[in-house]
Amino acid sequence: MTGPVSLWSALGNRYLVVGTSAPDRPLTPASVRELSREADGIVEVVSADASEVEVVIWNRDGTTAELSGNGTRIAARWLAERTGAASVVVRVGGREVAARMLEGVEVETEMGRVEVAEAEEVAGVELVRVTVGNPHAVVEADPAEVARLGPLLVAHPAFHAGTNVEVVRIDGPGEVTARVWERGVGETAASGTGAVAAAAATHGAGEVTVHFPGGDLRVALAAGRATLTGPAERVPLA
Repeated sequence: MTGPVSLWSALGNRYLVVGTSAPDRPLTPASVRELSREADGIVEVVSADASEVEVVIWNRDGTTAELSGNGTRIAARWLAERTGAASVVVRVGGREVAARMLEGVEVETEMGRVEVAEAEEVAGVELVRVTVGNPHAVVEADPAEVARLGPLLVAHPAFHAGTNVEVVRIDGPGEVTARVWERGVGETAASGTGAVAAAAATHGAGEVTVHFPGGDLRVALAAGRATLTGPAERVPLA
Protein backbone atom coordinates (compact mmCIF):
# COMPACT_ATOMS: atom_id res chain seq x y z
CA MET A 1 0.00 0.00 0.00
CA THR A 2 2.76 2.45 0.84
CA GLY A 3 6.31 3.27 -0.11
CA PRO A 4 9.24 3.76 2.26
CA VAL A 5 8.34 5.03 5.74
CA SER A 6 10.48 7.38 7.81
CA LEU A 7 9.95 8.93 11.25
CA TRP A 8 10.44 12.65 11.80
CA SER A 9 10.29 14.95 14.83
CA ALA A 10 9.47 18.64 15.15
CA LEU A 11 10.22 19.45 18.80
CA GLY A 12 8.90 16.06 19.89
CA ASN A 13 5.80 16.25 17.67
CA ARG A 14 6.45 13.06 15.72
CA TYR A 15 5.11 12.17 12.28
CA LEU A 16 5.65 9.24 9.99
CA VAL A 17 6.26 10.29 6.40
CA VAL A 18 4.68 7.76 4.05
CA GLY A 19 4.83 7.78 0.25
CA THR A 20 1.84 6.30 -1.55
CA SER A 21 3.04 3.85 -4.19
CA ALA A 22 -0.36 3.11 -5.73
CA PRO A 23 -2.95 5.90 -6.22
CA ASP A 24 -5.83 3.42 -6.02
CA ARG A 25 -4.70 2.22 -2.60
CA PRO A 26 -4.24 5.31 -0.41
CA LEU A 27 -4.08 5.33 3.36
CA THR A 28 -7.32 4.73 5.24
CA PRO A 29 -8.36 5.70 8.76
CA ALA A 30 -7.83 2.11 9.88
CA SER A 31 -4.35 1.85 8.38
CA VAL A 32 -3.41 5.22 9.85
CA ARG A 33 -4.42 4.09 13.34
CA GLU A 34 -2.35 0.94 12.85
CA LEU A 35 0.75 2.76 11.57
CA SER A 36 0.68 5.67 14.03
CA ARG A 37 1.52 3.71 17.17
CA GLU A 38 4.78 5.59 17.80
CA ALA A 39 3.76 8.87 16.17
CA ASP A 40 1.25 11.69 16.56
CA GLY A 41 0.20 11.27 12.95
CA ILE A 42 1.21 10.66 9.36
CA VAL A 43 2.35 12.96 6.56
CA GLU A 44 1.16 11.15 3.42
CA VAL A 45 3.06 12.20 0.30
CA VAL A 46 0.58 12.37 -2.58
CA SER A 47 3.04 13.68 -5.17
CA ALA A 48 6.51 15.19 -5.27
CA ASP A 49 9.01 16.60 -7.72
CA ALA A 50 12.31 18.45 -7.34
CA SER A 51 10.88 21.44 -5.47
CA GLU A 52 7.20 20.79 -4.69
CA VAL A 53 5.41 18.22 -2.59
CA GLU A 54 1.69 17.64 -1.97
CA VAL A 55 0.73 15.98 1.30
CA VAL A 56 -2.22 14.91 3.40
CA ILE A 57 -1.91 15.29 7.18
CA TRP A 58 -3.43 12.44 9.18
CA ASN A 59 -4.04 12.53 12.93
CA ARG A 60 -3.31 9.47 15.04
CA ASP A 61 -7.03 8.66 15.36
CA GLY A 62 -7.45 8.33 11.58
CA THR A 63 -8.95 11.77 10.94
CA THR A 64 -7.31 14.30 8.64
CA ALA A 65 -6.20 17.84 9.48
CA GLU A 66 -6.52 20.86 7.21
CA LEU A 67 -2.98 21.97 8.05
CA SER A 68 -0.08 21.22 10.38
CA GLY A 69 2.78 23.65 10.91
CA ASN A 70 5.10 20.95 12.19
CA GLY A 71 3.94 18.46 9.56
CA THR A 72 4.54 21.02 6.83
CA ARG A 73 8.10 21.69 8.01
CA ILE A 74 8.70 17.94 8.13
CA ALA A 75 7.41 17.55 4.56
CA ALA A 76 9.66 20.39 3.42
CA ARG A 77 12.76 18.93 5.08
CA TRP A 78 11.89 15.44 3.75
CA LEU A 79 11.81 16.78 0.19
CA ALA A 80 14.95 18.88 0.64
CA GLU A 81 16.81 15.83 1.94
CA ARG A 82 15.86 13.92 -1.20
CA THR A 83 16.52 16.64 -3.78
CA GLY A 84 18.98 19.06 -2.18
CA ALA A 85 16.62 21.99 -2.76
CA ALA A 86 17.16 25.01 -0.50
CA SER A 87 13.57 26.22 -0.99
CA VAL A 88 10.46 24.12 -1.61
CA VAL A 89 6.68 24.48 -1.76
CA VAL A 90 4.40 22.24 0.30
CA ARG A 91 0.79 21.93 -0.87
CA VAL A 92 -1.50 20.91 1.98
CA GLY A 93 -5.19 21.40 2.67
CA GLY A 94 -5.70 23.99 -0.03
CA ARG A 95 -2.67 26.07 0.96
CA GLU A 96 0.69 26.41 -0.71
CA VAL A 97 3.36 26.91 1.93
CA ALA A 98 6.74 28.22 0.82
CA ALA A 99 9.55 26.78 2.93
CA ARG A 100 13.21 27.72 3.15
CA MET A 101 15.91 25.51 4.65
CA LEU A 102 18.04 27.30 7.24
CA GLU A 103 21.17 26.28 9.12
CA GLY A 104 21.09 22.83 10.70
CA VAL A 105 17.57 21.40 10.83
CA GLU A 106 15.73 24.72 10.98
CA VAL A 107 13.00 25.46 8.43
CA GLU A 108 11.25 28.78 7.80
CA THR A 109 7.70 28.52 6.44
CA GLU A 110 5.31 31.17 5.13
CA MET A 111 2.11 30.00 6.80
CA GLY A 112 -0.29 32.43 5.14
CA ARG A 113 -3.26 34.31 6.55
CA VAL A 114 -4.22 34.24 10.22
CA GLU A 115 -7.68 35.29 11.42
CA VAL A 116 -8.27 36.27 15.04
CA ALA A 117 -11.82 36.63 16.41
CA GLU A 118 -13.10 38.59 19.39
CA ALA A 119 -12.89 36.94 22.80
CA GLU A 120 -15.90 34.82 23.74
CA GLU A 121 -16.98 32.37 26.41
CA VAL A 122 -17.48 28.66 25.72
CA ALA A 123 -18.33 26.20 28.50
CA GLY A 124 -17.51 28.88 31.05
CA VAL A 125 -14.03 29.44 29.56
CA GLU A 126 -12.95 32.74 27.99
CA LEU A 127 -11.11 32.07 24.76
CA VAL A 128 -10.11 33.50 21.42
CA ARG A 129 -10.77 31.61 18.18
CA VAL A 130 -7.92 31.74 15.68
CA THR A 131 -7.93 30.30 12.18
CA VAL A 132 -4.54 29.30 10.75
CA GLY A 133 -5.92 27.18 7.93
CA ASN A 134 -7.18 25.00 10.80
CA PRO A 135 -9.18 25.95 13.91
CA HIS A 136 -7.74 26.92 17.29
CA ALA A 137 -9.10 28.05 20.66
CA VAL A 138 -6.56 30.02 22.68
CA VAL A 139 -7.10 30.30 26.44
CA GLU A 140 -4.96 32.55 28.62
CA ALA A 141 -4.38 30.56 31.83
CA ASP A 142 -1.83 28.34 33.54
CA PRO A 143 -0.57 26.07 30.71
CA ALA A 144 -0.88 23.09 33.08
CA GLU A 145 -4.64 23.54 32.74
CA VAL A 146 -4.43 22.02 29.25
CA ALA A 147 -5.15 18.59 30.76
CA ARG A 148 -8.57 19.88 31.85
CA LEU A 149 -9.38 22.47 29.20
CA GLY A 150 -8.21 20.44 26.21
CA PRO A 151 -10.74 17.59 26.59
CA LEU A 152 -13.43 20.09 27.59
CA LEU A 153 -13.12 22.20 24.44
CA VAL A 154 -11.64 20.03 21.68
CA ALA A 155 -14.97 18.54 20.60
CA HIS A 156 -17.37 21.07 22.14
CA PRO A 157 -20.49 21.68 19.99
CA ALA A 158 -19.52 25.35 19.71
CA PHE A 159 -16.80 24.21 17.28
CA HIS A 160 -18.57 22.49 14.40
CA ALA A 161 -15.41 20.66 13.25
CA GLY A 162 -13.74 20.46 16.64
CA THR A 163 -10.75 22.62 17.53
CA ASN A 164 -7.16 22.55 18.66
CA VAL A 165 -6.72 24.06 22.12
CA GLU A 166 -3.78 26.17 23.31
CA VAL A 167 -3.48 27.21 26.94
CA VAL A 168 -1.01 30.07 27.15
CA ARG A 169 0.81 32.33 29.59
CA ILE A 170 2.24 35.65 28.43
CA ASP A 171 5.77 35.83 29.84
CA GLY A 172 6.56 39.28 28.49
CA PRO A 173 6.68 41.21 25.22
CA GLY A 174 7.28 38.75 22.43
CA GLU A 175 7.34 35.70 24.67
CA VAL A 176 4.65 33.11 25.45
CA THR A 177 4.60 29.72 27.17
CA ALA A 178 2.00 27.30 25.82
CA ARG A 179 0.73 23.75 25.92
CA VAL A 180 -1.51 22.30 23.25
CA TRP A 181 -4.26 19.71 22.98
CA GLU A 182 -4.64 18.66 19.35
CA ARG A 183 -7.74 17.31 17.65
CA GLY A 184 -7.41 13.63 16.96
CA VAL A 185 -4.25 13.27 19.04
CA GLY A 186 -4.40 14.74 22.56
CA GLU A 187 -1.56 16.70 24.12
CA THR A 188 1.54 16.98 21.96
CA ALA A 189 5.01 18.28 22.76
CA ALA A 190 4.65 21.20 20.35
CA SER A 191 2.42 22.53 17.57
CA GLY A 192 3.35 24.74 14.63
CA THR A 193 -0.09 26.15 13.87
CA GLY A 194 -0.66 26.24 17.64
CA ALA A 195 2.37 28.51 17.98
CA VAL A 196 0.97 30.82 15.32
CA ALA A 197 -2.44 30.87 17.02
CA ALA A 198 -0.94 31.54 20.44
CA ALA A 199 1.21 34.37 19.10
CA ALA A 200 -1.63 35.95 17.12
CA ALA A 201 -4.13 35.80 20.00
CA THR A 202 -1.75 37.29 22.56
CA HIS A 203 0.32 39.74 20.47
CA GLY A 204 -1.41 40.39 17.16
CA ALA A 205 1.76 41.46 15.34
CA GLY A 206 5.53 41.37 15.65
CA GLU A 207 7.96 38.61 16.53
CA VAL A 208 6.96 36.10 19.21
CA THR A 209 8.81 33.13 20.68
CA VAL A 210 6.46 30.39 21.84
CA HIS A 211 7.84 27.98 24.45
CA PHE A 212 6.38 24.46 24.35
CA PRO A 213 7.40 21.46 26.47
CA GLY A 214 9.27 20.18 23.39
CA GLY A 215 11.11 23.45 22.71
CA ASP A 216 10.70 26.85 21.10
CA LEU A 217 9.06 27.99 17.86
CA ARG A 218 9.46 31.48 16.43
CA VAL A 219 6.54 33.32 14.86
CA ALA A 220 6.63 36.58 12.90
CA LEU A 221 3.26 38.29 12.35
CA ALA A 222 2.69 41.12 9.89
CA ALA A 223 -0.32 42.33 7.89
CA GLY A 224 -2.43 39.38 9.03
CA ARG A 225 0.07 36.78 7.82
CA ALA A 226 2.49 34.54 9.69
CA THR A 227 5.97 33.13 9.21
CA LEU A 228 6.94 30.16 11.38
CA THR A 229 10.48 28.96 12.08
CA GLY A 230 11.57 25.80 13.87
CA PRO A 231 13.32 22.46 13.50
CA ALA A 232 12.34 19.29 11.65
CA GLU A 233 14.60 16.25 11.69
CA ARG A 234 14.58 12.58 10.86
CA VAL A 235 14.75 10.25 13.86
CA PRO A 236 15.31 6.48 13.99
CA LEU A 237 12.36 4.16 13.59
CA ALA A 238 11.88 1.88 16.59
